[in-house]
Amino acid sequence: MANRQSLKELQERLAQRLTAARIEASTAAWLAVETGAQRYLLPLVQSGEIFPWSPIQPVPYTKPWYLGVANLRGGLHGVIDLARLTGSELRPSAERITSESRLVSLHAALGVNAVLWIDRLLGLRNTTMFKAVGERPVDAPAYVTRVLLDEQGQAWQELDLQRLVGEPEFLAIAA
Repeated sequence: MANRQSLKELQERLAQRLTAARIEASTAAWLAVETGAQRYLLPLVQSGEIFPWSPIQPVPYTKPWYLGVANLRGGLHGVIDLARLTGSELRPSAERITSESRLVSLHAALGVNAVLWIDRLLGLRNTTMFKAVGERPVDAPAYVTRVLLDEQGQAWQELDLQRLVGEPEFLAIAA
């Protein structure tokens, strides 16, 4: 009888967790990532699939932030080092590859077959997790829309991936 009761409690806990997960996923607005020394918020509606680190085939005569191409699920994707693109990291790429490194694809609707290399995933975030809007850096590119401050006072730069893929600098990868 005790086993039956504990099984019922387990099922109830699982049902509660599934409900909470559905609610959290439906209210989440951003994928929180860390790359270089910066924390970024990638809009979920503009982000695609998250891939583990994959071997990259270098492409010669390209800008330093364009690492090359990776075969992900049978498709070739250009790999963009987000830290180098934004200027937040200058160490050699090989030194930064860890077990937490991920490739985040851009949503198919953006029309660019590319992934962003990020150093670490930090989970989902929604607007209630931030208490204030900070100063947007003066020299920030147009695709950095604003800076949000969380409860601990950490700054998060919100990126507009649609603006990013429309930037002439992003589209011109030749060195």
